[in-house]
Amino acid sequence: VVTTYCPANNEPIASVRQGNLEDYEETVKKAKEAWKVWADIPAPKRGEIVRQIGDALRQKIKVLGSLVSLEMGKIFVEGVGEVQEYVDVCDHAVGLSRMIGGPILPSERPGHALIEQWNPVGLVGVITAFNFPVAVYGWNSAIAMVCGNACLWKGAPTTSLVSVAVTKIIAKVLEDNKLPGAICSLVCGGADIGTAMARDERMDLLSFTGSTKVGKQVAIMVQERFGRSLLELGGNNAIIVFEDADLNLVIPSALFAAVGTAGQRCTTARRLFLHESIHDEVIAKLAKAYAQVRIGDPWDTDTLYGPLHTKEAVKMFLDAVEQAKQQGGSVVYGGKVINRPGNYVEPTIVTGLPHNAPIVHTETFAPILYVLKFKEEEEVFAWNNEVKQGLSSSIFTKDLGRIFRWLGPKGSDCGIVNVNIPTNGAEIGGAFGGEKHTGGGRESGSDSWKLYMRRSTCTINYSKELPLAQGIKFQ
Repeated sequence: VVTTYCPANNEPIASVRQGNLEDYEETVKKAKEAWKVWADIPAPKRGEIVRQIGDALRQKIKVLGSLVSLEMGKIFVEGVGEVQEYVDVCDHAVGLSRMIGGPILPSERPGHALIEQWNPVGLVGVITAFNFPVAVYGWNSAIAMVCGNACLWKGAPTTSLVSVAVTKIIAKVLEDNKLPGAICSLVCGGADIGTAMARDERMDLLSFTGSTKVGKQVAIMVQERFGRSLLELGGNNAIIVFEDADLNLVIPSALFAAVGTAGQRCTTARRLFLHESIHDEVIAKLAKAYAQVRIGDPWDTDTLYGPLHTKEAVKMFLDAVEQAKQQGGSVVYGGKVINRPGNYVEPTIVTGLPHNAPIVHTETFAPILYVLKFKEEEEVFAWNNEVKQGLSSSIFTKDLGRIFRWLGPKGSDCGIVNVNIPTNGAEIGGAFGGEKHTGGGRESGSDSWKLYMRRSTCTINYSKELPLAQGIKFQ
């Protein structure tokens, strides 16, 4: 039994019984059986079911958003926004359900047709992290479902209530349509369940969102069985501000990117590169903006900034601030724990560190922004790319040539490359994910549906002839 705590006051909310390996085994069998039913349903009909799931989430959006705030700790408007992302990706998936398909290719042989057939992989395992306990499952499950897959979800143990609530909403829609609820199965559990999923050959695709450290272990386990994995791992994201930038865009963007979700997004801005000519001015304006951030209970609609998720995260924050000081940094704003119940820390700005300081190259999942000074475009593009992760990146400039250099082969090496907007806040219509130690996975929009399917190249001979290679003829 795991007790789930409210990060805003560290009071227990409820106890959740976790699944063991026997429960997992039973769940996988049920999900596999349910897939046989689901795979036979035409894709547009599957889309109709996903549409109903989106509607069911719409009806419960505020109460589910409140539960996210209560259990994860993000502010209410972000909790609701996260459920909205699931609703939006359901809408995207409904359209996709009538568009999935491969091309008919010209065959070089007369009387032959050459086509691409796309089929579901089967059972998709989805392991999600605490920071987006609804949306990330939504990105995966809505697309996986219209593609014809069953899903088995393992959410973070610290957000089990959210996992149970979402699963119950989905199960009701499935069962109201006389379909097995096991099409979208859930196992609450810890590392033992995650390891079982990674090693289980019955998992036809394993989508893992979490730390790079754990993601590396998952990738190796899946690869050992020649399985498929979709990895969404860490980010050490940078905003680069050039001398010609519009500071009216820069200040709110940097604030939102660094402080949103109390720094607990994979797309959080952790490095802010400022051209030396505007360095001091931006820091002064940013510190003033930080001072206006309204800190409070996450379910209070006036709050802009809530607690960290756990006590361990608070310790990580303090350790990182101390390391930054030891490596030559100066804390110009924040840096301390806030004296109130819960896991509250001050949003923090650190200046004076070199671009390659070890702490700058460490992804601390907390609201610490390292502000760094640069002179030339070429050097700062290189500094953006020198960290191991490659998730999100952004520049602020009005120079058209620089914008296209940034988007080009010698620009940002990230999966998300922005201009004049923050590093966070991705849209569901574009594929989400990153390169290098971020894992290379892509979820949600564009053609990421292909990751949830297997491709067959099919040749059909509808003639009475059999043209063979090298002109071989049999008498």
